[in-house]
Amino acid sequence: MTTDLAAFAQATGVKYFMVSFTDLFGGQRAKLVPAQAIAEMQEDGAGFAGFATYLDMTPAHPDMLAVPDASSVIQLPWKPEVAWVAANCVMEGEDVAQAPRNVLRKLIDRAADQGLHVKTGIEAEFFLLTPQGDQISDPFDTAAKPCYDQQAVMRRYEVIREICDYMLELGWGPYQNDHEDANGQFEMNWEFDDALKTADKHSFFKFMAKSVAEKHGLRATFMPKPIEGLTGNGCHAHISVWDGAGNAAKKNVFADDAMDLGLSQSGRHFLGGIMKHARALAAITNPTVNSYKRINAPRTMSGATWAPNTVTWTSNNRTHMVRVPGPGRFELRLPDGAANPYLLQAVIIAAGLDGVSTNADPGKRYDIDMYAEGHKVRGAPRLPLNLLDALREFNKNKGLKSMLGDEFSAAYLKLKHQEWDAFAAHFSTWEKENTLDI
Repeated sequence: MTTDLAAFAQATGVKYFMVSFTDLFGGQRAKLVPAQAIAEMQEDGAGFAGFATYLDMTPAHPDMLAVPDASSVIQLPWKPEVAWVAANCVMEGEDVAQAPRNVLRKLIDRAADQGLHVKTGIEAEFFLLTPQGDQISDPFDTAAKPCYDQQAVMRRYEVIREICDYMLELGWGPYQNDHEDANGQFEMNWEFDDALKTADKHSFFKFMAKSVAEKHGLRATFMPKPIEGLTGNGCHAHISVWDGAGNAAKKNVFADDAMDLGLSQSGRHFLGGIMKHARALAAITNPTVNSYKRINAPRTMSGATWAPNTVTWTSNNRTHMVRVPGPGRFELRLPDGAANPYLLQAVIIAAGLDGVSTNADPGKRYDIDMYAEGHKVRGAPRLPLNLLDALREFNKNKGLKSMLGDEFSAAYLKLKHQEWDAFAAHFSTWEKENTLDI
């Protein structure tokens, strides 16, 4: 049912709407629209200069309009006079093909045409740092193995409690919060949902966590590897496919008790698509230079990185890229905290649908400890060593690029290559320390 945003404002006391979209680099862009103007904005959209964001546009492009999807509206629990609403980017009456939310919507429709409705849940990991972002905010959070540290999570109780309270208030069904494997790191979980709803919630969660942290004089970061030597921020995705969307879903088509691990044949093919395209997936799921400090990291202070570096899958074993923890779903452990909420869901669906259409085989299942015995695996592809390698893999993968859309793929590759070039031109302290006197 379409929500009338003007009526929503009148009923809730909302004075302003944040009309928000996410660009190719995961940047959240918004205009703050007074409630008295929202009726026109709901129909026509809020105007943006696409070139001023990370989209492949020039100053000569016409206005890009962000048209609110009223079904996504969320009243800010910490600032109730403001509501956030996700928007679809439109230019001259047509969806902007490179806009991440549009990419996801198109793939959701494509899956639905095949009777497949993807539901996902994500594990959002983040650090709470000092406002400058240069160190852990809690000086007492120093344990060698801090995961699930009771005292450490309680020292940040006010921040975690406030975020969780808001999720409860919003009806997201949060069910656990914990101190994660790195000092200063936390994870919060809420119930899985249709892919677009999960992406919208994921986008809003990042905004909410940062806002609440700032309110408490801290800085929340989803950067993949913000602290050298510590476990990085993952963004594990739990994936299942159903026979309907929302409440219409009755049957998990990935579930089959007669099959190995309770994963149906179509589930295996979907997983096969993930495995088939994994090296190219990394360009989307691990989209920054820093991402490869997480997935190709040496052992951390806790004893494990908790991140994959090889394309392998397993049962209930956290040392692989994909695990099947129970019947009817699997967990993709590749993505990190920098992953674009919309592109993350889009690339999962794209790879999975290709796997289903080609009857892709996920390959051999390994149940070994990959951190200790990974050297015994022969023939499994290694994940890219850096962003440039990932972009090259993505560029070679014509099938995946086509599934995501040629316009999107060209724009993403262009801007991400520019980012890599900027990084490559940067001179680091390490270079001078190790090369100055040679």
